[in-house]
Amino acid sequence: MTTFAMPQPNPVINVILAVAASRHPTVELTADTLTVRLGLSWQAEIPRSSIRTAAHDPVTRVSIGAHGWGGRWLVNTTGTNLVVLTIDPPAKGRCLGVPITLKELRISLADPDAFLAELGVPA
Repeated sequence: MTTFAMPQPNPVINVILAVAASRHPTVELTADTLTVRLGLSWQAEIPRSSIRTAAHDPVTRVSIGAHGWGGRWLVNTTGTNLVVLTIDPPAKGRCLGVPITLKELRISLADPDAFLAELGVPA
């Protein structure tokens, strides 16, 4: 298993995330699964076989946290260093305990290049 850090947020945002997330965000990659957690508030286990594409997301986002609709989710601690994954068949996750579906996932990573290299999925 390889663990990838999410970037350290702005100190003000870090306080909000500490309260909302209750635990440090984690991105873990095993031979079979990608697990993403934003504390206790958001979590998903995605089979690696379902990740069709993975690439840098050049767009800077303003929002921080976990946001989604229609199967497209953003889970981030900063607005930059984002990676976008397309997932097919869709994977399942939970946001505040509510079941969600993931077709596309954007995550912020401290080292997106290392993550993409380890994941080994075409862009």
